[in-house]
Amino acid sequence: MTEQVLVIPRALFDELGSFQGFQPDAERYLSAILAPGANFFMDRPAAEVDPTHQQIIPYSLFHHQGRYLCYPRGGASGEKRLHAKRSVGIGGHINPVDEAHDGLGRTLYFNSIEREINEELVLGGSHTQRVIGLINDDSNEVGSVHLGVVHVFDLDSDEVRSNEDAIQDLALVPLADLAAARDQLESWSRICVEHLAGLV
Repeated sequence: MTEQVLVIPRALFDELGSFQGFQPDAERYLSAILAPGANFFMDRPAAEVDPTHQQIIPYSLFHHQGRYLCYPRGGASGEKRLHAKRSVGIGGHINPVDEAHDGLGRTLYFNSIEREINEELVLGGSHTQRVIGLINDDSNEVGSVHLGVVHVFDLDSDEVRSNEDAIQDLALVPLADLAAARDQLESWSRICVEHLAGLV
C-alpha cells in the first residue's frame, strides 16, 4: 500500500508569507496549516516530486543542559538524499494512522509527533515540549517539497537511546560544538543550530 502523507498547497504557504531559512512566528503558520480544509493526505511518491505542495514535517530537537542530541544519517534512513550528513532533528511524515477526532487538526499533528518519537527513541526521563519556529529550504530538492515545524524537547535526563536501526551513534553535543561544525549538518539541522546559536 502506498504511504500517504499530510500536505498543504504551496500557495497557502506563499499566502502566509514564504521565507527561506528559519521563521520564529510558528503559531501564525501552524494555526493556518492545521485549520479545517487547509491540508489533506497525498500519496508520498507523488508528493516527493511535486513542488506545488509541501509535506508538513514535525522536526524535533532534544535538549539537555545546553547539549543537543546529534547523530549521523545512516544507510537505513528513509530519506536517501540526506545520507552522510549529521542531524540534530528527528523528523517524520504525518500519516492517516495519526488521524483523530478533530480530523486533520492539532490532535492529529501532535499524535504524529508522539508516534514518531516513540518509534525512533527511548527517553529515560520526563520532558517538556515547545514549538520554536518553522523551517523552509528551497535550495535543494528535499527541502523544496517539505515544510518543517521545529519542536524542542527539554529533557530532565540525558538517558536517550535509539529505538530504530537508522538512528545510531547518538550523542548529546554542546551547542557551540554543533555551531562550529555546522557544515557537517544536513540543511535543516544547520538552520536550527544557526538560529539557536544566534549565528543568523
